[in-house]
Parts: sequence; structure tokens; C-alpha cells
Amino acid sequence: MSLFGKSKPRLPPLHAGRIEDYALIGDCETGALVSRDGSIDWLCWPNFSSAACFAALLGTADNGYWRLQPVGEIKSITRRYRPGTMILETTFVTEDGEVCLTDFMPPRGQHSDVVRIISGIRGKVKMRMELVIRFDYGLTIPWVTAKGDELRAIAGPNMVVLRAECPKGDPAKLHGEDMTTVSEFTLKEGHRTCFVLTYGASNEDVPRRISPDDALEDTDKYWCDWTGRSKYEGIYTDAVSRSLMTLKAMTYRPTGGIVAAVTAGLPEKIGGERNWDYRFCWLRDTSFTLLVLLRAGYTEEAIQWRLWLLRAIAGAPDQVQSLYGIGGERQLPEWDAGWLRGYEESRPVRFGNAAAGQFQLDVFGEVATALQRVPDGDEDVRVPAAALQAKLIDHLCQVWDQPDEGIWETRSGRKHFVHSKVMAWVALDRALKNYERFDGGGDIKRWKKNRDLLHKEICEKGFNKKLNAFTQSYGSKNLDASCLRLGLVGFLPMDDPRIIGTIDAIQKNLMQDGLVQRYKPEKSPDGLKGNEGTFLACSFWLVVCLYLLGRKGEATAMYDRLLALRNDVGLLSEEYDPVGKRMLGNFPQALSHIALVHAAFTLSGHWQPEPYAPVK
Repeated sequence: MSLFGKSKPRLPPLHAGRIEDYALIGDCETGALVSRDGSIDWLCWPNFSSAACFAALLGTADNGYWRLQPVGEIKSITRRYRPGTMILETTFVTEDGEVCLTDFMPPRGQHSDVVRIISGIRGKVKMRMELVIRFDYGLTIPWVTAKGDELRAIAGPNMVVLRAECPKGDPAKLHGEDMTTVSEFTLKEGHRTCFVLTYGASNEDVPRRISPDDALEDTDKYWCDWTGRSKYEGIYTDAVSRSLMTLKAMTYRPTGGIVAAVTAGLPEKIGGERNWDYRFCWLRDTSFTLLVLLRAGYTEEAIQWRLWLLRAIAGAPDQVQSLYGIGGERQLPEWDAGWLRGYEESRPVRFGNAAAGQFQLDVFGEVATALQRVPDGDEDVRVPAAALQAKLIDHLCQVWDQPDEGIWETRSGRKHFVHSKVMAWVALDRALKNYERFDGGGDIKRWKKNRDLLHKEICEKGFNKKLNAFTQSYGSKNLDASCLRLGLVGFLPMDDPRIIGTIDAIQKNLMQDGLVQRYKPEKSPDGLKGNEGTFLACSFWLVVCLYLLGRKGEATAMYDRLLALRNDVGLLSEEYDPVGKRMLGNFPQALSHIALVHAAFTLSGHWQPEPYAPVK
């Protein structure tokens, strides 16, 4: 007891490493984050949107993790993805020797597996495996039973089975220590130990045992075959390839939906409240996603994404949302997990996303652009794309004059955001340019009238002559990086003085240490406290703008700077803190990697924006 009264109970230490210290493994239905020190600190099972069974990323070791590393001092850690794959190899060097940890999730059969193979390279290294399973985002302690080299953990509908395999050397026996499953063993040169963790429903038979060697071979072939289909040719092949693989790993194979990130709750400012769940599919990501997939030769994935899009938005046009679940689910209630302390005490930790209930006008333009680009799929008969798009455009004519929450999903009330209005114009413009596909449907005269009225209004109300720039909203004096897209979507020619003025103003006023901020929250209140980091996708948009303006050296230098911000295995988060020199936000972030690939195509001379040529 303290001399001054009762002392506060000592809280367990936070567990997570820096965001950039993680790597992604996945089976195209869910994904796990593996830290540099061999700890899996985040895994949602059985799919991306399920509750996590390892949630130490957002709290303490008590919230679940799976660590495999040498005992004692580690002299060095290096890691890489096996070329052309999502198979992660981490090499630990100690005073006694060297080992290599291979982590991967094989293409899913009936069940989902995480395979960890630890191989002795030289010497004799003492190893320790620690497994803490906590279902329901780190809350629920399972009932654990062990028999020989197999462990079963069950709680409610969930079952996880751990199996250990030791072809040579000391057996990796499993035992319990203080609510933790532990295995200690010595790994000699040329020997190895394998651990396989498998998810299954608790009311079904125990999942079958798999062969780690066969699983490794199958996983290597799966990814190498997929990577080999890429048609990108340019000097940024490695960066593009890794980004495309990351997007593939974030694709929910049963439906074709691509999640914005595999994580939830990682902060846009350390210790702040800007902590969101990104394990859903955003319509605004579709346009650039489909662009990069098609440009890279992945037509099948693009068609599957298109089919997901059609199924998701099917129904009444006035009920279109900005984001959906991986299967097209509409109800994504937002709630706080009060038992989690948050990443570096960043709270609240939110799951679900209330932005699904917002009105975001720009999604109409994203949908129109996406449907324009991608070939029809065999299943388009389920949801006729032409008829659906015509209905959406008719509805857009009724609502484009209304304020919305905008691309950044602000929580300070609706405004007439310039980017939103421009994307509404894009929806009308693309519909007119492709009206032949509507089979006679659609009020073309009405569409043209609304498109032209909207273009005139944006130029009159969204452009500030004193700033010589398009602003965040009508009548505002504040800038917004989303306006970098105005030239890219063909609203005005890239060489229009208003586009050039906007780019120059953003460079002058929204840059921090050479990177782009979305906007300045202190000048443009968004309903949340505090600030945030620089936004990586916006920075890539600026690269594209500079290149298209002919400032190619400046664009290339900035692109190289952005590539240097990737972590050691080529991954990017949503934001970057140029002061703390660290990543921020959910990770890996699909939009950041989409923008990286799009910029690479532009710098390689393989992309030009939609020309400004309204239908007369």
C-alpha cells in the first residue's frame, strides 16, 4: 500500500509494435498481421469481418497473440516475402545460431489455416512458442484441451486447433503456463518444427490435419501463378507487384469484394479518437481499383469486383450506401470495445462503421466510372447493369443539389463539398457518353441538362478567385486534397488555369514535410478532436497531377520519396506522420496501394485521364 493511500492496480503493458513493423499473410478470405519479432497480433476468423481471436494489436497480451521466436537476446532480424508470393520469411540471428520462420496461410480448402515453419540454419537455437487465444476481439477465454501434439480451444461457435510437427530433433511439446499455451524446444541446423493453427466451427468435426510441406508448395504455386499474370511493364515492377498482391490478399474470394484494410482501430493520430474499422468495401475505391486491375491484366478479378458492386447496390436507388460488408451487407452498426485499451492508448476502439448510413454523393460517380470500364460478367443477368445505372442516374438528378458528408465522411454535418459535386457530374457525363448501353432507357435530355447545370454551378460556387483554387466546399476558403482529382476525372483539362491553380495552392498550403494532408481539421472542423497524419493516397494523386502537367522530374522525385516510406516488405498504411517518422491508420491500406499502382502506370506512360469533352 502507498503511504498516500491505495495504489492503483498496475496495468499489463501494451503489446503491439509500430504499425510499420507488421507484415500481412492471408488466404483471400481473411488476413493476419505478423510483427518483426514473430508475433501474430491480429487475426479475424473465419473472415475479414469476423471478431478477432488475436487482438493484442489493440491492447495487451491478454487480448490474444501467437509468438514464435528465439529465447534470449536476438542480434538481428531480417525478413522478406518469398518472391512473387505472400509467404513471409523472417530470419533471426542469435549468439548461438540462426533460424528462419516461414509464415503463410494456404489457399483455403474447407477450413482456414495459419502455418508456421521454423527451420534451423546454423548452430543450436533455443525457441519458445506462446499462444494466447481470445475470441470476441480479445474478450473471451476459450476452454482448452490438449492431447499429445494437438490442442483444441473452444468458446461458443468458435473452435481453433493447434498441431505441432517435429520431423527431427527435440519434440515441441505443448503445455500451459498462466492461461498461455507454451512450447519450448531447441532447433538444430537442418532441423525444423511446424505449427499449424486451424479454424473450424465448434459444432462440427475437428478439422483434418494438413501437411505443412504440401501447403507450402500449394501456396507458393498459387501466388506465383497469379503474379505471373501481371502485364505491367515499367521501372516500378517490384512495387507494383507487391501492391497488387496485397490487394489480392485483401479480396474476399467468395464474393469478389475488396476490403479497405484488414484492421480496425489503428489510429490516424496516436492517442486520438480517429480510430475506425476498415474491414469493409467502399464504393469510392472501386473506380481506381478496377482501373489498376484491368491495366495490370487481372480481368477476372475486375469482373468479380464488378459483380460484387452490382449485387451490393441492387435495390432502391435512394438506398445506395458508400460502403458495404464483404458480402454486400448493409447493416454495419458502429460500437466501442471498452475492454480494449487501444493501440498505444488510442481510444475508443470502434468496430462497425456508422459511415454506412451517411449520404455521400460522390459514390454515384465512382459507380458510373466503374461500370463503364469493366466488361460485363456472365452473372450480370442477376442485376442488369444498364437498367440499374439508369435508375441511379435518374435518382441523382433529384439529389445532386443536396449537401452530403463527402469523401472523407466528416461528422460535423453536411456541406456542399466540391469533390462530391464533381463526382456527381462525372456520373452524369459518363452516363451520357455511354447511353447506347442503356437500351433506350434513361431520360437523356434531362441528364444533359443536369450535367451542364452542375458543371456551371461547381465552377461558380466551388472556385475561389482569391485563392485561385477549387475549395473544399461551396463558398469556403479552405482547401481539400480531394480536389486534386478534378483534372484526373476529366472535369476540366489538366492544363486549365483553375486546375493548375488548385494544384499549386494545395502544394503551398496542404503539404507537410513534402507530403499531402487531406485538409486542415483546425480550419475545416470535421466533428472530431485533434489532427491527423499526411494522407498517402492524396500524395500519390499529387504525383499523377504533377506528371500530367509536365513536371515529370518533380513527380518522379516525389514518387520515389513515397516508395521509400513503405516498410521493409513493401506495405503502406493509410497515413504517415512526418514528425514522428512512422505510419498511422489502418494497415495495409488498399487505397494507398491502389494509388501507388495508378501513379506507377502514369509515370510509365500507360495512363491518361478521361479527356474533357462533354457530349453536345
